[in-house]
Amino acid sequence: MTVDDLPRMVLHESAIAHNIALMSEFCAQAGVLLAPHAKTHLSKDLCDRQLAAGAWGLTAATTSQVRTLVEFGSPRILHANVLVDALAIRFAASTFLGTDSSTEYLCYVDSLAGLDLLEHALELLSPAKKLRVLVELGYPGGRTGARSESDARRIGHEVAASSRLELAGIAGYEGLMPRGEGVFPDAAPALLAGIRCLATYFHTEGLFAGTPVVTAGGSSYFDLVAAELGPQNFDFEVLPVLRSGCYLTHDHGVYARTSPLGDSPREVARLAGTAGTPTAPTTVTEVAAAFEPAFELLASVLSAPEPELVIVGFGRREAPTDDHLPVVLGALAPDGGVPLDTEGWTVTAVNDHHAYLRVQPEPSVLPGTVLRFGISHPCGAFDRWRSIPLVDARYGVVGQITPAL
Repeated sequence: MTVDDLPRMVLHESAIAHNIALMSEFCAQAGVLLAPHAKTHLSKDLCDRQLAAGAWGLTAATTSQVRTLVEFGSPRILHANVLVDALAIRFAASTFLGTDSSTEYLCYVDSLAGLDLLEHALELLSPAKKLRVLVELGYPGGRTGARSESDARRIGHEVAASSRLELAGIAGYEGLMPRGEGVFPDAAPALLAGIRCLATYFHTEGLFAGTPVVTAGGSSYFDLVAAELGPQNFDFEVLPVLRSGCYLTHDHGVYARTSPLGDSPREVARLAGTAGTPTAPTTVTEVAAAFEPAFELLASVLSAPEPELVIVGFGRREAPTDDHLPVVLGALAPDGGVPLDTEGWTVTAVNDHHAYLRVQPEPSVLPGTVLRFGISHPCGAFDRWRSIPLVDARYGVVGQITPAL
C-alpha cells in the first residue's frame, strides 16, 4: 500500500471509470441527457471526465459553484436554483448574456415575485441577451418551486412576455419527497406528470424559446424520471435532462439502498397520469450491471480497551455521518498475513476524530491494524478532504482528486 497519513479517504479508479460508463449507457438507452450535479465533487478532473463521456452539461446549486464551473470551462451550466441575489444576477448577466459569451446558462424561476426581481435587475443592467429560465414546479412541504400547475402556468406566461427573460423549459426535483412503503416517493409520479403537462401546455401555447428542457432526477430515482420524462412521453421535441451527481462514486449507504443501479437493480413500470397507476411494466433500459462504490476510508485501530470495543482513528471530521455511520468493509491484511474476520463489526458512534466499533471478542485486534470503511452520502465525503488519492486495486496511488469546495 502506498497511501500514507492515515486516516485517509481514497477513491477507487476502476469504480469511477465503471460508473461513468454505466451512467452513459443508461442515458443512451433511455434517450435522456445528463447534466451531472457538480456540487457532489466540484473537481475539474471529474467534470472533464463526465463531459468527455457525453454529459450534456453540468449542474450547480450556488453562484459560487457556477463561477467554478466557468473557470473549469464548462460549455453549458444548469443552475438548479432560483436567482435572487443582486450580485449573482449581475455576475450571470456579465458572464453569460454578453454578445461574446459562448457558455449556455439556465436558472430557475418559481414565483411572480422572483420573476419581477429578475426583470428589474436585468432592466438596469441591459445585457445583450435574454436570460434563459426554467419554471420550477415544486410540491407542498418541499423546497423551492411553484406549488401548483396553475401558478406555474402564470409564471410561464409572464416569462414568455418578458423583454429580459425567455422560457427554456420546466424543472422539478423528486429526490426529497417523502417515501412510503413503495420503491419511489408516493407523490413523485404526480410531480413528474405535472412537469409533462406543463411542458405540453407551454408548447401548445407557443411559449417556449427553442427546444424545451424538461429536467428532474437525483441519484435515487433517475430511472423513474427517465420513464416519465423521456422522449417517448411527448409528441414534440424535448431535451430530457437528468441531474444525478452521486452516481459517480456511489456509496455503501443511501445510494446502495435507493439507486436503481444499486444493490437491488430494479425494473421500472411506466407510471401514467397524476394517480400514478402503473401500466404494463416496461424497462427503461437493458442495463444489467450495478454501480460500484468508489469511496473507501482507511483508518488505524487506536486501541481495544474492552473485549468487544475497538477505537479507530477517524471521526465526523473525516467521514460523512449525516445519513448513516460508515460501515466496516474489512481489514488490510499484512503482507502474507491472514485477513482479519470483521463480520458483524459495527460503528456505533463517532467523535471528531474517534470511532467506536462494537466487535466480536477478537484477541488479534491490535493497535495499528488498518481497517477499511464504506461511507454513505458522497457529497459529505468530498466536503471533508482537500485532496483525495485515486488508487488501484492494490491501493497504489494513480492520481489525485482536488475538490474546489
